[in-house]
Amino acid sequence: MKITKQQSIQHLFWRAGFGATPALIQRERHRPIKKIVRDLLHDKNPFLPLTAGENKPFADRKALRSMVRDGMMNRTLLKEKIRQDTEHIRDLNVRWVETMASGRDVLREKMALFWHGHFACRVRNPDAIQQYLNTIRQHALGKFSDLLMAVSKEPAMLQFLNNQQNRKNAPNENFAREVMELFTLGRDNYTENDIKDAARAFTGWGFDAEGGFLFRKNQHDDGPKTIFGQTGNFSGEDVIRLLLEKKQTARFVTGKIYRFLVDDQTADANTNARIDLLANRFYTSGYDIADLLESILTADWFYNPAHIGTRIKSPVELLAGMQHMLNITFEQKQSILFIQRTLGQVLLYPPSVAGWPGGRNWIDSSSLLFRMQLPNVLLQAGQVSVRQKEDGDVNTEGLVRRGNGTLNATVSWTPFEEAFAKVSTDKLPDVLAEYLLQQPLGQTQRTLVMQHTRPDSTHSEQIRSLTAAIMSLPEYQLC
Repeated sequence: MKITKQQSIQHLFWRAGFGATPALIQRERHRPIKKIVRDLLHDKNPFLPLTAGENKPFADRKALRSMVRDGMMNRTLLKEKIRQDTEHIRDLNVRWVETMASGRDVLREKMALFWHGHFACRVRNPDAIQQYLNTIRQHALGKFSDLLMAVSKEPAMLQFLNNQQNRKNAPNENFAREVMELFTLGRDNYTENDIKDAARAFTGWGFDAEGGFLFRKNQHDDGPKTIFGQTGNFSGEDVIRLLLEKKQTARFVTGKIYRFLVDDQTADANTNARIDLLANRFYTSGYDIADLLESILTADWFYNPAHIGTRIKSPVELLAGMQHMLNITFEQKQSILFIQRTLGQVLLYPPSVAGWPGGRNWIDSSSLLFRMQLPNVLLQAGQVSVRQKEDGDVNTEGLVRRGNGTLNATVSWTPFEEAFAKVSTDKLPDVLAEYLLQQPLGQTQRTLVMQHTRPDSTHSEQIRSLTAAIMSLPEYQLC
């Protein structure tokens, strides 16, 4: 099957972002792919940190904990503190989704979403999680070496992986193990002794009352350690250096990025050969993320029909993509959290240190039903007939209040409709499908979609009803 230029452009914007509006596709489809990719990599907008709520110094939180220990704080005050922290994280979540949907610096936000799964982290301190989020966003397209070091020194990560408790004579191996298994080498590419001595090297790494990285020298084990066959008085920074010197780190990270952007199902000889070539370039470039992404997004095989319309959109990709396409705004922040929780991906609350499993794990009977209902609910004020997913997590439960089954959203239809103003009624279903789906509309799907139109409806009404119907097809779940 021959891929059209429009399909290629849409494929690029779905994999490297959160889809594209018809106006953007029409503007970009006459430009070379390489130039579009370069623009995505070098967005002219300055990097803007995300903030939410009123930041409170870490010292204030320590004082609060001390008051609790000393019995000086009543339960009402403590509950109010927890509520404020939960709202801060909720607001941060919403602002990130809105940033993804804005169309601004989309490749940075898409890769930040990837790094959030790779460097999975969740803590209840909103200031720490906000700082962590901006770190992965800032370094998302830079050098992996800088990103790895920065994330490893984030208070949120050090707290999440228990390195604040990692001290001389009582080493805690959790942080060292996850740095090797999840962040760099992958499982079975290190020994237990490597873990033990790396943990000793990371002793003393922590954070101060203001939320900055702190090296506590008196808690650091400065004795000789043997890691990957090398012996020395290694520090935590030395462990990071040793990990980056190993080509397996480049291979492991490249493989994860390939599966995220290209194909998360196939693992044949061709796939392995591509990953090997990309990993070698990644390693020799000094772990240049932007260079790796450019190699992937401009490769001929990236636009192979086998890779187009075959990847299940994650819940956040689906949500941000719909918001971006139709400029959807929600009247209540709770709606954005409700959708995430019902579909099984709540930002800033990964289910484990390994992040979200992704791929076909995004789909089960309840989430698929809600995915199919969502366009009708958002675009035509439908009712929600699916309960939010009960994940057993009291923290995510606190993010979403029980609603009445309505997700109140406003759709800015005018820019979208303008792209199809001159399309004749008989061609409208197929032309809309060209922009909304990554595969042509089949006869069965066309018949199903046409059931949602009325002969006496206006052109605008037809666009709206057909758009909701096409987005409700199973094929819209793929990108």
